[in-house]
Amino acid sequence: MKDMKGNFTYSKVLPPTWLRFLAIVLLVLGVFFRVVNLDRKVYWFDETFTSLRVAGYTASEANRQICNDQKIGVQDLQKYQRLAPEKTLTDTIKSLAVEDSQHPPLYYVIARFWVQWFGSSVAVTRSVSALLSLLTFPCIYWLCLELFQSPLVGWIAVALLSVTPFHVLYAQEAREYSLWTVTILLSSATLLRAMRVKTKLSWGVYAISVALGLYTFLFSGLVMIAHGVYIVAIESFRLSKKVIAYVLASSVGLLAFTPWLVVVVTNLAQIQNTTSWTDDKIPRLILIKNWAINLSYLFIDFDYDLIRGSEGSWLKLVVKYLIPFILIFVGYSIYFLCRRTPKQVWLFVLTLIGVTALSLVIPDLVFGGVRSQTPRYLIPAYLGIQLAVSYLLATQIIPTSVNIWRRKLWQLIMVMLLTAGVLSCVMSSQAKTWWLKYLNIYTPQMVHIINQANNPVLISSCQTPWTIGDELSLGHQLSSKVQIQLVNESNVPQTSYDYNDVFLYNPPHNPLPQKLRDELEKQHKFKIEKVYFDRLKLWKLVKKEEARR
Repeated sequence: MKDMKGNFTYSKVLPPTWLRFLAIVLLVLGVFFRVVNLDRKVYWFDETFTSLRVAGYTASEANRQICNDQKIGVQDLQKYQRLAPEKTLTDTIKSLAVEDSQHPPLYYVIARFWVQWFGSSVAVTRSVSALLSLLTFPCIYWLCLELFQSPLVGWIAVALLSVTPFHVLYAQEAREYSLWTVTILLSSATLLRAMRVKTKLSWGVYAISVALGLYTFLFSGLVMIAHGVYIVAIESFRLSKKVIAYVLASSVGLLAFTPWLVVVVTNLAQIQNTTSWTDDKIPRLILIKNWAINLSYLFIDFDYDLIRGSEGSWLKLVVKYLIPFILIFVGYSIYFLCRRTPKQVWLFVLTLIGVTALSLVIPDLVFGGVRSQTPRYLIPAYLGIQLAVSYLLATQIIPTSVNIWRRKLWQLIMVMLLTAGVLSCVMSSQAKTWWLKYLNIYTPQMVHIINQANNPVLISSCQTPWTIGDELSLGHQLSSKVQIQLVNESNVPQTSYDYNDVFLYNPPHNPLPQKLRDELEKQHKFKIEKVYFDRLKLWKLVKKEEARR
C-alpha cells in the first residue's frame, strides 16, 4: 500500500490469533519431523563420506587398508565411520583439504565436536543438521521483517518452511545443506539491515555472515554475487556509500575465507575429478522435466522416484497432475510480487532466485551437465520462491480489501499447501529411503536379501578410493554375520565354499568388471544367478553342480 505522499509502506499489524496458532502448530510439527526417526533412512553414499571426514580418515587410506582381497567383517567397515583416539580435528580438516576441498570445513568441525560429545551413531551424526536447521525459523522471520516489514509475511514464511518437505529431508541429512540454508537467510537479513541502519557494526555483521557462508558451502559465492547485483541495481549503478560499504564488507568476508580458498585453488584438479559427474549429459527435455519435479518438492513430495514405477498408483497421478499447477502457482507468486512491491523488494527476491539458478542452468543448457537438476545446489533460489509465495498468501488471506470469496479461495489454497507438506513429511518420516538417497534407494531391499542368508559373504569391487562409499553405506545396515570381500579388478577372489551364500554386488559407482565375473565362473566353477536387479545389481554365486540339481 502507499501513503499520502506515494511512498510504499507496510502494515505492521500482527496476524490474527487463528493464524498465529496455526503457525505455532506447524512449527511444532516441523521440529518433530526434523528429529523423528533420524536413523531410519538408509545412511547413503554421501553421508558415509561425512562420517569418514569427521572421523579424520581419507578415502585413500580406508581403501588401502580394506581393499586387499581379504574377507573382513562389518565392524571393519564401521571403523572408518567412528572417531578413533589417534585421529584429531586436524586430521578432519586435512582429509577435506586433500580429497574434498569443495566442501569447506565449518560443518564438519561442528559435527566433529558433536560426535565427540554424544557418539558416532547415525542418529547423533544426523542430529547436527536437524538442530542447525531449527535456526532457519528465526532467520527467515527476521529476513521477512527486513524485506517486507511485515510480521504477517514472517509468520506465514515460518509456517511454510516448517513443513516444506525439501527442507525437512535435508534437515535429516548428515551434510552441510541445512547449515547453508541458515547462512543464506542470515546473510540476506544482515545485508538488508546494514543497508537500512548504515552503521559500521551492521556491515561488520554482514561480513561475518559472508565468511560463515563461504566456510559452509562454496556456492555461497553465488549468494554474495546476488547481493552485489541487488545493491548495485538499487543504487542505479552508482558508486554510492552503500555500494562501497558492500564491497568492503564482502571483501573482508572473502579475505577471512582466503586460507581455504588457497586450498581450493591448489586442489582444483582433485575437485574436477570428484565433481566430474556434474558433466554427465542428459537430454534437455529430461533436464527440464527434472527441474519441475524438484521444484514440486517445496510443496508436495510423495517420492516420485519411487512411485513412478507403480502403474495406476493414485500417488503417481497426484504428483503428475499437480506439478503443472505448482509451476503456475510459483510463476504467479513471482509475478504478483513484482507487480505489488517496490523495486527494493522484488529485485532482492529475483536476484536471489536468478543468479543461483542461471549460474547452473545456462552451463547445463549450453555445454551439457546435471548441475541444475541437483536440488541442493538451488537452495538460494528455492528460498527466494518461498519468500514470494509467503508474500502472495499474506496479502490475500487477511486484508479486508480483498473480496471475501477470493480471500476464502486463497485461504483454501494455503491450507492445501500446508496439508500437502504435512502429509509428505509424514510419509517420508516412515520410509527407509527417499529420492535424495538416489544412489542407495534400493539398498534396503538388497540388504534384506543378504541378511536373510545363513552364512553370507559379499564380494564387491574397489578400483578407486571414491567407490568405497557404497560399501561403507552397507556397513551401517548389514548383519554382523556378513563377511565382505573387496577385490581389485585384476585379482580373482579366493572365495571359500564354507559359506552357504556367496553374493556379488555391482555398485552404481563401481560396477564389477565382466572379466572378473567370467574368471569367477571359470576358476571356481560357479554359476552366477541374478538375485536383485532394480538399479542395484546383486548376483548369487551357485556351484554348478548345485545349479544342475
